[in-house]
Amino acid sequence: MNKEEKEQKDAFYLEEYENKKPWGLTVSIDLKNCNQSKMTDAEYIKQFVKDLCELIDMKRFGETTVVNFGTEERVAGFSMTQLIETSLISAHFANASRAIYLDVFSCKAFPPYKVAEFAKEKFEASDYSININFRY
Repeated sequence: MNKEEKEQKDAFYLEEYENKKPWGLTVSIDLKNCNQSKMTDAEYIKQFVKDLCELIDMKRFGETTVVNFGTEERVAGFSMTQLIETSLISAHFANASRAIYLDVFSCKAFPPYKVAEFAKEKFEASDYSININFRY
């Protein structure tokens, strides 16, 4: 899908949100083959969250929490949470697979593909998959 098609998809989801009036929107993005040094840098992750919230006009509530844990190599890495006034942004950064699992949940509409493309660029991912769900 090219940039124009992604922008059209975003416009479609924003219009659907307006028409269907769900309680919220959940977007789950699985980023593949990310830059290891960026995804293992807590300060970089915190700045990413600030920039993402600014990009999609979400007001952060409190500071970003970033915790490194996991005794099993397959799942070890940072987990991040950021409360926003309209709900929550969270992610897990799996070091072994260089994958990032990012979730944005909000009762305020936002453009899903814009979020995915931004995250892909910031973490230099090779690709991503995206799931978009209205919450009722």
